[in-house]
Amino acid sequence: MKFVDVHIHLSDQEYATCFEEVIAEAESSNVVALVSNSVDLKTSLGSLELAEKHPRFVYAALGIHPWSVQTLTDEKLEKMLELIKKQKRNKTIVAVGEIGLDLKYMQIWEKQLSVLDLMLHLAEDLDLPAIIHSRGTTAQIVDMLPSYRVKKVLLHWFSNPISSLSRVVDNGYYISEGAPTVYSSGIRDIIREVPLANLLTETDGPVRFFKPPFQGKRTTPAFIPQIVSAVAEIKDMRSEDVANQIIANFQQFFGLHLNS
Repeated sequence: MKFVDVHIHLSDQEYATCFEEVIAEAESSNVVALVSNSVDLKTSLGSLELAEKHPRFVYAALGIHPWSVQTLTDEKLEKMLELIKKQKRNKTIVAVGEIGLDLKYMQIWEKQLSVLDLMLHLAEDLDLPAIIHSRGTTAQIVDMLPSYRVKKVLLHWFSNPISSLSRVVDNGYYISEGAPTVYSSGIRDIIREVPLANLLTETDGPVRFFKPPFQGKRTTPAFIPQIVSAVAEIKDMRSEDVANQIIANFQQFFGLHLNS
């Protein structure tokens, strides 16, 4: 079986001293593609560097995370927009992400909305998928998205409200789920409801998980086989069939052909 991790922050400082170990763990777990999501200009440049170092294995998603908006200057925003435009011709950039809205940062709410609007219009103009962060804002974002011409949308770590899931599916969007698939009743309910054709797998590393079987472990793509196994159990399918469909979803979403 082959696996993919569509949402990991490989350019995060926490991976700086162990990046090669993380890559080795991924390869030994039959993970064949990683999408390095970015949160600001610095991590975007880092994601590009890693993608260039590991072509056809690490792919870069470039964007401004809601939590980065609070320190975002006009100069950095302009550099970010220009970087994404420039790298569109480079096969290592596969999406605009991680972008979105977060209720935790209400003090910069209007700026969050403004930056998200710019990022979505850029994804629109460059015909790139968008990878969305939506903590506490999923329903609002799902309502917003049809007003943009972004052809492919991934709502990463989709959690609630589950009532928004039908609109996500009807609009042809994807969701990705990670380690909580193994132990969270809420996430498992979502997995039950979402068609497998709209699902992708992620880790969101270096985020740490504090419940078995991930307790005390560094988050790496080596978690993905356990996540796929949990999806198969929930959907009463063979793990191999789940893994194959998720590979197909990955290729469809990002417009890539993975090595067999």
